[in-house]
Amino acid sequence: MYDTILVPTDGSEHAVRAADHALYFADAFDAVVHVVNAVDIQAEAGPFAAGGVDDEFVDRLTERGRETVAEIEATVDASDRIETAVVEGRPADAILDYAEDNDADLLAMGTHGRTGVSRYVWGSVTERVVRQAPVPVLTVRETDRSRVGDGYDDVLVPTDGSESATAAVDHGLAIAAAADARVHALNVIDVGDAATTPSISPPTELLTDLESAGQRATEEIAARARDAGLDAVTEIREGYPADDVLAYADENDVDLVAMGTQGRTGLNRYLLGSTAERVIRHAEVPVVAVNTRE
Repeated sequence: MYDTILVPTDGSEHAVRAADHALYFADAFDAVVHVVNAVDIQAEAGPFAAGGVDDEFVDRLTERGRETVAEIEATVDASDRIETAVVEGRPADAILDYAEDNDADLLAMGTHGRTGVSRYVWGSVTERVVRQAPVPVLTVRETDRSRVGDGYDDVLVPTDGSESATAAVDHGLAIAAAADARVHALNVIDVGDAATTPSISPPTELLTDLESAGQRATEEIAARARDAGLDAVTEIREGYPADDVLAYADENDVDLVAMGTQGRTGLNRYLLGSTAERVIRHAEVPVVAVNTRE
């Protein structure tokens, strides 16, 4: 499933936490980890460097990038699995270019970084990478529940039955199988979309149809998980997608969420990018975001 994992880092604790998960994935899938620091020379130079910067300035930035990468490398005991690099450019672009050039099939990023001009593992950059990366992006916040520990015992796979959700299912099940984790298949009926107006409840017949569709989608995931020898549970909820995904993860001690970043355009479209981004911003646990847009 994963052969090459890319970890962009600015040396922050969030990036270190993401690297911890990347190493766990590397062990589980026998993958190589690339730890990369992006040097944004224009941003570092500021608006008063229109005439360019000298070589000494660039060398200082590059050396700082090497030190940042070395800090991550020193925190893990897997030197045979790690490759390092310092690249130049706007952070999100440099990350995506490096991923493409090195055939990365998973990115692992912290969702916040240091404050200042070198803050490239920061929410907005991470979200841009999530939107544009053609491969899954594992996002990690530095929280008490985001520690790797002994691995993942419970993996949550939200689904609406769409193609985007199905792509995320493949990754969620592969991770669960590698960790021997229980699979939680969740469908949230978006009552906000199902209602004709915010003050009117959706028709009972419509809710029944949506619930039936949700049951089919979640049972399909559970069946696949059980066929792979995994424990699986399903649940259907009525509510607001991002809120209910986050609440379910908290209530059930979920260790990782795997979800698509684009869903159907109908009434039950809860795997849209905005929902996934909200989950990424607020989840106490790592989120694997799978972008299936062409």
